Amino acid sequence: MISAAVLAPVVLGCLWLGGWLFSLLMLVAAIGLAVEWLGMWRGSHAGPDALLAGIPYLVPGIVALPWLRADDATGRENVLFLLIVVWASDIGAYVVGRLVGGPKLAPAISPGKTWSGAVGGLIAAISVAWFFSGVLGAPPARGLLIGACLGIASQAGDLLESAIKRGFGVKDSGRLIPGHGGLLDRIDGLLVAAPAAALLAAYFGRGVALWR
Repeated sequence: MISAAVLAPVVLGCLWLGGWLFSLLMLVAAIGLAVEWLGMWRGSHAGPDALLAGIPYLVPGIVALPWLRADDATGRENVLFLLIVVWASDIGAYVVGRLVGGPKLAPAISPGKTWSGAVGGLIAAISVAWFFSGVLGAPPARGLLIGACLGIASQAGDLLESAIKRGFGVKDSGRLIPGHGGLLDRIDGLLVAAPAAALLAAYFGRGVALWR
């Protein structure tokens, strides 16, 4: 909670102001992710193919976020919408998974994840997207659909990172954030959801809000 209380205002402040501050935040994140990937690779003694795999895994998300924010008309709102949906998915999956438990989602990849948590995370993502659309006076159907797409992408990113860590033989990607592990552990879902949001934004056209 302390880590989140420190980091969230920094991230949201840079997002709100945009410009060089958001670009600097993305640069710092890119460096941090690259360092963590290099550390996991070195510890695993894997070959150069595993090192190079970090490029297609990390780069799309790092590029997608500033591309989304660069839209003068709706960039700030679209990235904020994306963050809120991803955070809701993470929180919903954790809370429901802990409270309900039940069958494992992918025990060979991540033994702690359950089907109940996956459903809870998806419902949370859809609900937040629906609420976001309603507050801003947009038709709810669009928000529900986009929320579902981003919620699924976020959970896929979480599972993908779990598979990668299992392949490298590590529990956490790093120790940068107390209570969270590494930076990659914190934004694994966002790394997949951000390119998905960018593709949706490109489909709908620049200047169009994702939830409308």
